[in-house]
Amino acid sequence: MAEDLLVSRDALGTTRIAAAAARALEDGEARLKVDAFSLTANNVTYGVFGTAMKYWDFFPAAEGFGRVPVWGFATVAESRAEGVAPGARVYGYLPMSDTLIVRPGAVKASGFSDVSAHRAHLAAVYNNYVFTASDPLYTADTEALQMLFRPLFTTSFLIDDFLADNGFFGARQVIFSSASAKTAYATAGLLKARGGVTVAGLTSPGNIGFVKELGCYGAVVPYDAIETLDAATPSVFVDIAGDAAVRGRVHRHFRDALAYSCAVGATHWEHGGGGGDLPGPQPQLFFAPNQVAKRIKDWGPTGFAQKTADAWRAFLPVAVASTRVVEGRGLAAAGKVFADLVSGRVKADEGHVIRLG
Repeated sequence: MAEDLLVSRDALGTTRIAAAAARALEDGEARLKVDAFSLTANNVTYGVFGTAMKYWDFFPAAEGFGRVPVWGFATVAESRAEGVAPGARVYGYLPMSDTLIVRPGAVKASGFSDVSAHRAHLAAVYNNYVFTASDPLYTADTEALQMLFRPLFTTSFLIDDFLADNGFFGARQVIFSSASAKTAYATAGLLKARGGVTVAGLTSPGNIGFVKELGCYGAVVPYDAIETLDAATPSVFVDIAGDAAVRGRVHRHFRDALAYSCAVGATHWEHGGGGGDLPGPQPQLFFAPNQVAKRIKDWGPTGFAQKTADAWRAFLPVAVASTRVVEGRGLAAAGKVFADLVSGRVKADEGHVIRLG
């Protein structure tokens, strides 16, 4: 009997395991067996913005509950889709479930897109499944790090590209909240390698040592010392935390010197909110699929994949040095880790991977 891990939409830390309805495949469908996936603060963000950004729509669930999307690997267990053979392995967007039925569209050597009717209105980038056999980023010995960092790193790659593509909005400094978050320090590392701006990281006092050791930031500042930053330096704020109080302090400190305010994540989701009337620019939500679409148009799908893979290989030593991989087994373990992420009990250097079966 297949199972789903369901998350309460109104209380993200509340989860339960439910039996999943089984059905035979229709022509054109394939059944994926979920092998493994990662759980990070990124998945909490999917839950926080589940309704607003339609994340709940990818994997429908019972009323009041949702299946939070995760990134990981799956094996084709059964197929009635031409070009998708049983035994093939894919990387992509998965539910916290034992299995997933997909309807592959045009199958290419690189992979396929799920064209199931309920996913037609959703961002295309999340519907793609990549065959590991032809994936330029895949190596068997780094699977855990790929699951942990790949979706986050892709976002980091896109933030770095977006800011550079816009001339950093005239800023000389980029400031990150939640500097210990993987998305934040991966972007900071890319910006440091690119040059042209200085990079500062805001973090909690307990994470100061970890963040400094990453070597990605020119300055590491505890939240209670935000006002020590030079308020006259033209800056971009990249908000990974989603904490209204922190966002408000950054805006009120820099005011018109804040060239752009980019809202990315919600690691401090419990302190979210609009933050009141803010001086400086209105915060703009960064929606990664928009930048993906732009760059695929500019570079082509192959070019985009290759540029991302090249950047990933350059970042991999940082990923290895900064992460202690913690593995769990089964959906019950996934539920516990997700609840710990929601409540902020996961340590900054931990990378959680769940294996099924």
